[in-house]
Amino acid sequence: MVNRTVVRGGLVITASDEMHADVLIEDGRIAALASHGSDAAESWTAERTIEAAGKYVIPGGVDAHTHMELPFGGTAASDTFETGTRAAAWGGTTTIVDFAVQSVGHALREGLDTWYAKADGQCAIDYAFHMIMSDVNESSLKEMDLLVAEGITSFKLFMAYPGVFYSDDGRILRAMQRSAHNGGLIMMHAENGIAIDVLVEQALAEGRTDPRYHGEVRKVLLEAEATHRAIQLARVAEAPLYVVHVSAEEALAELAVARDKGLNVFGETCPQYLFLSTDNLAEPDFEGAKYVCSTPLRPREHQAALWRGLRTNDLQVVSTDHCPFCFTGQKELGRGDFSKIPNGLPGVENRMDLLHQAVVDGHISRRRWIEIACATPARMFGLYPKKGTIAPGADADIVIYDPHAEQVVSAATHHMNVDYSAYEGKRLTGRVESVLSRGEVVINEREFTGRAGHGRYTPRATCQYLN
Repeated sequence: MVNRTVVRGGLVITASDEMHADVLIEDGRIAALASHGSDAAESWTAERTIEAAGKYVIPGGVDAHTHMELPFGGTAASDTFETGTRAAAWGGTTTIVDFAVQSVGHALREGLDTWYAKADGQCAIDYAFHMIMSDVNESSLKEMDLLVAEGITSFKLFMAYPGVFYSDDGRILRAMQRSAHNGGLIMMHAENGIAIDVLVEQALAEGRTDPRYHGEVRKVLLEAEATHRAIQLARVAEAPLYVVHVSAEEALAELAVARDKGLNVFGETCPQYLFLSTDNLAEPDFEGAKYVCSTPLRPREHQAALWRGLRTNDLQVVSTDHCPFCFTGQKELGRGDFSKIPNGLPGVENRMDLLHQAVVDGHISRRRWIEIACATPARMFGLYPKKGTIAPGADADIVIYDPHAEQVVSAATHHMNVDYSAYEGKRLTGRVESVLSRGEVVINEREFTGRAGHGRYTPRATCQYLN
């Protein structure tokens, strides 16, 4: 028995097209598109019809950078896979790629199995994993090959956080050489953590302990230097490179130079760097702690460069780096010592709406919105065209989006398991109305109808920009 749904009358927007079309869904996949009112569209019969007149019909968002249940700084991210994926659905995201973590002294497989267990049966939307490598050695290098074959095709390394996730240049080079061989993609947290630790120590010794100093010690030049170094190591290894959460104009300039040379170097930024700044970190009464993340928020003048990078395609992806910690009891661990504030912001629910606001404000086009939030992350991480587009054969991950609805962002109304919003009080035009995940309605006219366990683990192919 074929289960059919028709979405009628909306403006279908993908990374490449805009068209007034009806969408036919059969058994969780997109079966056909046809012009609204055409004989083909009129001939379709279905168990369910969703009226989308006056609305956008867009692919479900692909958030390629989340940290659900991540242990960090003596605590753990406050969103579980259940609460975090439910919030993602509310925000129009239908696939996340989270990070499994290898602990020092342990195998990649052990870390991956731990994350499989955390997510299994809990997710409201589909999910996949990257692998954080904290311990590059002969054994873990061999394991990379096995993971790529299993559909874990990207590996994150850190130039920051000495003693926790940090890898030195030699280990980074060896991992890059391995990825050049096995088709994996190295994702890099590019900040000079060794130098940052010196500046942290000096700031605390001088009594500079407030949250704003988190941004001041993690200097723009130390992001730019690490980005440059990562690119050169990737060139030596003849490996592709994806730099995560680019926040600074100078770091973006390093990516632009590399891309102008034709190198396979890619960059991601996040909504917090596009909409927030060091003004937030400097908020009084320790409120700035809410905005502590790494890379840190930058002075407002960096925002124009990041928007320009998104328009020129020197930045290809906007992900959230969703890693929420409650202000009460978690961010407060750093009162009197900014270095003890857990690093991370909530945002998985806000990304699609914030980027639509960028369309309204004239920073990007509608198709570019879908490109940076849906199609490119799916291509970058081997999920396209199953995810990231509306086309026959694709999973029916579809968002009915009301471009005229107005909302005010607030912790009082969001669904993330965290006690504050990084965008509290921000007025936005545009809002998710309904969401389908593989054809199943998980948000129905602003009501959650999904369930934990609907989301499926999705193995990934290798980066589709390298084929």
